Amino acid sequence: MHIIRTIMSVALAAATLTAAHAADVKLRPGLWELQSTMKTSSGQMEAAMAKMQEQLASMPPEQRKQMEQMMAQRGMSMPSASANGGAATTLKVCMTQKDVDMDNIPAQEGCTHKVTRAGPGRLKVSFRCEGKAGQPPSSGEGSMTMGGPTAFDGQYQMHTQVEGKPEQMDMTQKGRWLSADCGQIKPLRQE
Repeated sequence: MHIIRTIMSVALAAATLTAAHAADVKLRPGLWELQSTMKTSSGQMEAAMAKMQEQLASMPPEQRKQMEQMMAQRGMSMPSASANGGAATTLKVCMTQKDVDMDNIPAQEGCTHKVTRAGPGRLKVSFRCEGKAGQPPSSGEGSMTMGGPTAFDGQYQMHTQVEGKPEQMDMTQKGRWLSADCGQIKPLRQE
């Protein structure tokens, strides 16, 4: 599960980082849905997600429903297999006006990032994290294309270590604006 947590945090950071830097396309604040498809070189993440699916399927219906509700309150859906043999996840996030207006997002502790414009509505992003708090060092690069104020697409390639071995993850991501009202989903950055 360690790699899944790492990958999901990188995916969310990539989306919010690039979205906030797209000055030529202002995203709408509110509830966003991020659909990500990830595939790792080792297959460990996919195996961990398959095992989690098996465990969820074997739960009593009440317990499974409780787990699904808990995840939904955090804006997450159950991971599933993707068409390319990787893992697919859907995450809902609440972006405030401050989130979409930021020109410079503070990097996570131990991480640096660089975002450059690659044309109208296109961004390139790279990051490097030294690895702290039990997380392995990681780095990555990618690109994002803004589809106006309510949509974006991204492709990323990330490098990290899992159990001391190199791991590469390829990720595609689609973001779409759902509503001005975030409902139960809390903003990305609590004031």
